[in-house]
Amino acid sequence: MSEADAIERVPEPNTVASLAADLRDLGVEAGDTVLVHASLSALGWVSGGAPAVVDALLSVVTEDGTLVMPTHSPHCSDPAHWSNPPVPEDWIPVIRETIPAYRPAVTPTRGVGAIAECFRTYPGVVRSAHPVVSFAAWGADAEAVVADHALDYRLGEASPLARVYDRDGDVLLLGVGHGVNTSLHLAENRADYPKGTETDGSPVLVDGERAWVEYENVVEDTDDFPAVGAAFERDVGLALGEVGAATARLAPQRDLVDFAVEWFEDNR
Repeated sequence: MSEADAIERVPEPNTVASLAADLRDLGVEAGDTVLVHASLSALGWVSGGAPAVVDALLSVVTEDGTLVMPTHSPHCSDPAHWSNPPVPEDWIPVIRETIPAYRPAVTPTRGVGAIAECFRTYPGVVRSAHPVVSFAAWGADAEAVVADHALDYRLGEASPLARVYDRDGDVLLLGVGHGVNTSLHLAENRADYPKGTETDGSPVLVDGERAWVEYENVVEDTDDFPAVGAAFERDVGLALGEVGAATARLAPQRDLVDFAVEWFEDNR
């Protein structure tokens, strides 16, 4: 979306104050634990861009709460699995040998949007150790949310998703749909249905030296995430409103995950 398109989507500039007011109207409160997936372009024109959105979120949640975002880096995975786009087969060994090791303070995000990429650089933000599906957090429980993110079963019980669940947190979708709702991966791990596993690999630092590590994961499938999200909205419900020009959804993560576990068991 061009800047001209973003201007046309709103009658006046979105600001930190206006976005914060919209978030409060939606139901976000001080002291909440909130896992955010967001699209900057969906909000319309924002005075200050991504930092203004982050500032608005922090001002609403406050230091008594905890703000969490996905800070994924899929470019730190095994290139043999890449499909969007794939790389030539004879490149794979070279890439495996030369991808710089994942470093939480340095490695950029990819595919999670400008707001998450901005958030990971903020003072006081800490980031989990998984080289591919890290999460960043700020606030009262930030350290506890991102600690001990296991390599194996990366979005399961030893992940920040489960720590948000433990804290009865909320999922906030700003201008994005359930197709990118990572909490559904926690349900995917918990649900009892026939599922496969796969091996992936990444470069990490071990005792200060780059090393290639391998780990196991359930075979993930996001194709039906929009369907389970729609079913949740129909059968359980969530807060629906607008933040800037974006459609915004706010749902209790526990309710969403528990519903999705049953849905996957019935439908997969």
